[in-house]
Amino acid sequence: MANGQRGCEAPHCEQPGEFRAPGGRKSGFDGPGDYRWFCLDHVRAFNAGYNYFAGMSAEEIQAAQSPIHGWDTESRAFSPTAGIDAAPRWADYADPLEAIARRARAQKPAERQDGRMVLPEERKALDMLGLPLDADRHALRSRYSQLVRRYHPDRNGGDRSMEQRLQCVVEAYQLLRKSSVFA
Repeated sequence: MANGQRGCEAPHCEQPGEFRAPGGRKSGFDGPGDYRWFCLDHVRAFNAGYNYFAGMSAEEIQAAQSPIHGWDTESRAFSPTAGIDAAPRWADYADPLEAIARRARAQKPAERQDGRMVLPEERKALDMLGLPLDADRHALRSRYSQLVRRYHPDRNGGDRSMEQRLQCVVEAYQLLRKSSVFA
């Protein structure tokens, strides 16, 4: 379309596409889904035939229609642990402020030899993969491949006992591969 406007994605339509409609890929873990752009007439036609609940089971539909849908999970800040692994063992400290200070030091970013800062969650992911603080992208990829081969059920004769460990390895790798530490 001229003027930098988006065109309507309906076949043979010359109108500007001003209205967004869900595309082929839905929103999920990887981010927002795809969208299509239609003119007013075509978005009305699209909406008339759109079924949000298509492919859902009866239980999933009921959960999605619940008034508290989406509110049933706790955000990290308001969870009982507030995102902290465990409470300090107060008996190990003579001064309670020492316990609090130690936890605060543990949650400070660490510095690598190249000067890049490693956040606490990145450090935890490195520990999960068994990598040192100064690991490079090649070491990350090779360690990830090694651990996936070790823990994947297909490599263990169908044994699913390591499935949780595999999931933790994948999550740690996903966090680190997007991190500025490995840019």
